[in-house]
Amino acid sequence: MSDIQKPKIKSKEREAIIQSLRAGVTPRTGLQNIQVGRTREVESIIEDIERICNSGTTFRLIIGDFGSGKSFFLHLIRTIALEKGLVTLHADLSPDRRLAATGGQARNLCAELMRNLATRAKPEGGALASVVERFITEARKDARGGKTVDSVIKERLKQLTEFVNGYDFANVIAAYWKGHESDNEQLQSDAIRWLRGEYTTKTEAKKMLNVKTIVDDSGIYEHIKLMSLFVRLAGYKGLFVNLDEMVNLYKLASQKSRVSNYERILGMLNDCLQGNVESLGFLLAGTPDFLENERKGLFSYEALRSRLAENSLAKEKGIVDYTSPVLRLANLTREEIFVLLKNLRHVFSSGDPAKYLVPDEALTAFLEHCSKRLGSTFFQTPRNTIKEFVNMLAILEQNKSLRWDELIPKVQIDKENNTDLGPDIVDDDSELATFKL
Repeated sequence: MSDIQKPKIKSKEREAIIQSLRAGVTPRTGLQNIQVGRTREVESIIEDIERICNSGTTFRLIIGDFGSGKSFFLHLIRTIALEKGLVTLHADLSPDRRLAATGGQARNLCAELMRNLATRAKPEGGALASVVERFITEARKDARGGKTVDSVIKERLKQLTEFVNGYDFANVIAAYWKGHESDNEQLQSDAIRWLRGEYTTKTEAKKMLNVKTIVDDSGIYEHIKLMSLFVRLAGYKGLFVNLDEMVNLYKLASQKSRVSNYERILGMLNDCLQGNVESLGFLLAGTPDFLENERKGLFSYEALRSRLAENSLAKEKGIVDYTSPVLRLANLTREEIFVLLKNLRHVFSSGDPAKYLVPDEALTAFLEHCSKRLGSTFFQTPRNTIKEFVNMLAILEQNKSLRWDELIPKVQIDKENNTDLGPDIVDDDSELATFKL
C-alpha cells in the first residue's frame, strides 16, 4: 500500500504511538499503523486463536532477544484475539508477580491479570465487571420462561462446582447478582474483589461474601481455568492469556522458586497438550536464556526440555516449524525495517504525506548509518533504532532550520547494550539509546 493510500491518523492515536516509541515501550493502540514483517508467525498464532474459538487449547512460547519485539508481538496478537471474540488476560511478570510462590507473589500476578481482563468492547482492560454483567444478562433472558433468575444462575454455574474453588466461585457470582438486584454496590464490589484475587485473608472473604476460600498463591492456575469456563458461559468464545517478561523467572536466585514456577508452566503445557482444558490458550514471551540456559532456564527442567525441544528434522533442513510450542521471532529484513521507518514517518505526520519531515533518501541514509554502527545486531533488536528515528523526527519538527543530513551522523546507539542486556536487567523496555546533538 502506498503512503497516499494509507488512512489519516487521529491526533490522540498519533501521540500515544510516538510517546510510547520514544520511551522505548510498546504502544497500547495503533499497532496496525506500524506493524511490518513476521507474517508467518502471526498466521500461526491466528490458527491457535481459531483453535481456542473452536473449544481447543494452545500453548506457545515466544522467544526473542531483548528489544526484538516480543512485547509488540504479544500486543498485536492480543488485539487479534479480542477481534475474534475471545476474552484476554495479560500481565508482565516481575519479582513481585510470579506463577508460583508462597509470599503472595502468585496472587499478585492473578490480581494483575484480572485487572487487565479485556474484551472487544473494553480492549484496555478493566472488563471483569462487564463480563459478569453479560453473564447475568444472559441468565435474565433465560429466566423469561417462568424460571427465577436465581435458579437459572445456579443451574448455569453448576458445572463450575466440579472444579477446585468452583463452589465458592459460583457463590460469588450469585452474590454479585444479589447486589445487582438490590442495588447494593458494596456487595457487587466485594464480589469483583474476590474474582480479582484481591482478598488476602479467608476471614475477610467469609465476612463479606460468606465464602470459605480465596484466590491464594496455590490457586492462581485453577482460578484461570474457572475463568475460562465462566467467560464461555457469559457468551464469549474462550480465554487467551498473555504473559510477558518471563525472563524474571530465570533471574530468580532461589533454585527452589525457579523449579516451582517451571512446574507450574509444565502443568499448563500438559493440560493444553492433553486436552484437559477447553477454549484456553497461553502465550508466554521470554528471552533465549529463559528457554535454553541449562542451569537456570526452562531447559534445566528435563520434562520441559523434552517437550519444548526444537523439531530436529526442521533444524536439520534449516527451516522453521511454525507449529512448534516454541516460536522464535525472526529478524526483520532490511526491506521490512525500511517499510517500518516509512510507517513511523507516516504516523508522525498524522497520515498526511504533505507533512513528511524527511524524504525516502533520509530513510535509506538512516538505515545505512545504523547498520554500520550495529552490524547484524541492527536486524535482531530494532527497538533502539526505532526510538532514535522517532527522536530525530521530533527534533526536526521542533527545529525547522535543521536538515536531516545534519542529524543522522549524530545518532548514537550503544552497540554493546543493544544486544544482550544480561541477567541483571529486569525491564525489557528500559531506555538505552540517547540522541546527541
